[in-house]
Amino acid sequence: MSQIEETSQKTFDKLTLALDSGTFVDVRRMFNGLPPADAAHLLESSPPKFRHILWQMMEEENEGEVLNELSDELRIDFLSEMEAPKVAELMGGLEDDDVADILQQLPDRITREVLTSMDHQDRSRLERVMLYPEDTAGGLMNTDTITIRAPLTLDVVLRYLRRHEEIPEMTDNLIVVNRSDRFIGLLPLRTLLVSDPSASVREMMDTDVEPIPVDMPDSDVARLFERNDWVSAPVVDADGRLVGRITIDDVVDVIREDADHSFMSMAGLGEDEDTFAPVFRTAPRRAVWLGINLATAFIASGVINIFQGTIEKVVALAVLMPIVASMGGIAGTQTLTVLVRGIALGQVGRSNQAWLINREVMVGLLNGILWAAVVAVAASLWFRDWNIGLIIAAAMVINLITAAFMGAVLPLLMTRIKIDPALAGGVVLTTVTDVVGFVSFLGLATLVYA
Repeated sequence: MSQIEETSQKTFDKLTLALDSGTFVDVRRMFNGLPPADAAHLLESSPPKFRHILWQMMEEENEGEVLNELSDELRIDFLSEMEAPKVAELMGGLEDDDVADILQQLPDRITREVLTSMDHQDRSRLERVMLYPEDTAGGLMNTDTITIRAPLTLDVVLRYLRRHEEIPEMTDNLIVVNRSDRFIGLLPLRTLLVSDPSASVREMMDTDVEPIPVDMPDSDVARLFERNDWVSAPVVDADGRLVGRITIDDVVDVIREDADHSFMSMAGLGEDEDTFAPVFRTAPRRAVWLGINLATAFIASGVINIFQGTIEKVVALAVLMPIVASMGGIAGTQTLTVLVRGIALGQVGRSNQAWLINREVMVGLLNGILWAAVVAVAASLWFRDWNIGLIIAAAMVINLITAAFMGAVLPLLMTRIKIDPALAGGVVLTTVTDVVGFVSFLGLATLVYA
């Protein structure tokens, strides 16, 4: 843990202790002294009862920035209890894309009231951003851009910049446009500062940069930023006109949300799942996927029931059945995870899908042979029956090959039909490996012992 993290943790511990002891004067002083991100972290790390106490203690000038740092679910909880003018006031100090994201998560009625209570300039700027879905470049972008023209000299540009009280955060380039606001190129600030002031923007600007289309998915935007090490990038509409820019802080949020989505989806949960959500909110969400899992478990149980007579004859089969299903499930999950990650990173396409499927099947075959041999020897010695060893070995090879194949094919098929493989792939894969494992193991046993 870094020194900064240790200091933050000590502050959190002091605040929690003061909150528990009821010394609210100390809590108010310490809480309002925290940076917005740390204050939001403390709110998210507190049970619901303490959250509302802390929120009531927050100074008004800090509320907007702290709200922007909160998770979507907790932010909506606080905003839904406020009047529209109060929400509009809190949004005043935030960037357009952040405000648009917040408003898009609120009920339509509240959003309309908030927009109505804003002045014309703020409202028109926000409505321009809200035209685009939040998971596209248009939904990510800010409208706070500094644009210049190509014929200007660098000296004129410098004097123009000095007329501003401040420039937008994360500004590493000035955006060069023509009279129709069409994007032409970028003038890096580092170039502006060290070049001859009499040189023109046209001479010094970078025209090799491709702007980001306004409808590009946010995951593709994140990959472009990662690949090119950008701090900011211009966004253009279908006609090439500049509509805004995206900055690295927004891209980091996309990367984090995608990671949360993949991780939480494996358990059938949303990426905004609140650690301290109330019982009656959490239980129904989890119940849905528990019900789906129960249905798939009945399918596997039905397969076992078909071979009930064989299991009654050879009790050892009941002992060894979980091994075959478990090994297949783990092997399939490994393949599924690799493919889902590759798809998320944009590394998997039509040209390499067949190679990946073949690779995973070969890996499944080799691991199947290796561990089948180990389990065959162990089972034969345990039950003093070499038939049992051969049966479980053959079933394990079959199941591991099937698991590898399905683990590779399922995410590709689901992506093609617009189903999130991170969310649904695990459930389907587990069902397949369980059914194939039980059928192969108990079916072979039936042939041998019938």
